[in-house]
Amino acid sequence: MSSMDMAKSLILCTALAACLSLAAAQWNPATATFYGGPDASGTMGGACGYDNLYNAGYGALTAALSQTLFNDGASCGQCYLITCDTTKSAWCKPGTSITVSATNLCPPNYALPGGGWCGPGRPHFDMSQPAFENIGVAQAGIIPVQYQRVQCKRSGGVRFGLAGSNYFLLVNIQNLGGSGSVGAAWVKGDKTGWIQMSRNWGANWQALAGLVGQGLSFAVTSTGGQYIQFLNVVPGWWQFGQTFSNNYQNFAY
Repeated sequence: MSSMDMAKSLILCTALAACLSLAAAQWNPATATFYGGPDASGTMGGACGYDNLYNAGYGALTAALSQTLFNDGASCGQCYLITCDTTKSAWCKPGTSITVSATNLCPPNYALPGGGWCGPGRPHFDMSQPAFENIGVAQAGIIPVQYQRVQCKRSGGVRFGLAGSNYFLLVNIQNLGGSGSVGAAWVKGDKTGWIQMSRNWGANWQALAGLVGQGLSFAVTSTGGQYIQFLNVVPGWWQFGQTFSNNYQNFAY
């Protein structure tokens, strides 16, 4: 068995356990605030590196996760079903829920006791205002919620945003369906074999290789355990700052 096959097998075993856990998800308590304005314009960019969230496939229904949920960026792209806890607040909109995508980090604020709502150990969602107003009244400022992780539904294919330099490739992997997040990734140039990438930050994966001028293929294993090869998705004339997709391949889990 090749090293790449062994790596995929290990990831699959780990991801299968995660997938079974996801299937049996329970509601968990948390809190929620909002940011970014009524049009969600202030949510663009963020710690996952998606930049324009519409172009990346996430739109306005997003959230910044507290440190304990963000998991150093491993949660980027994941989806959460959130409802306001009507047993704890009169500011809820009863009978409503909203699914949000994780696109940013809500960092601790150590000017406040315990780091504030996004302090260590606290599950918290700093939601876009449009998402928040689906389940709670904005005047509340903060509401108690219940949440669970759910499968993501995306339109179009997985997207690969390219950055870096002549000897370093940084790839932002976007718009994953299914589990929503990346467990492992590889890149292959026209003149190379498969090169395993490592997470740099957020949803950015890196390869220490000179691939300028080569057409690129990618292989991705989602955190749900599904492995897909995206062959010849980037033409040889690509430039840093561009994003490519084949517009149809995406994850089911």
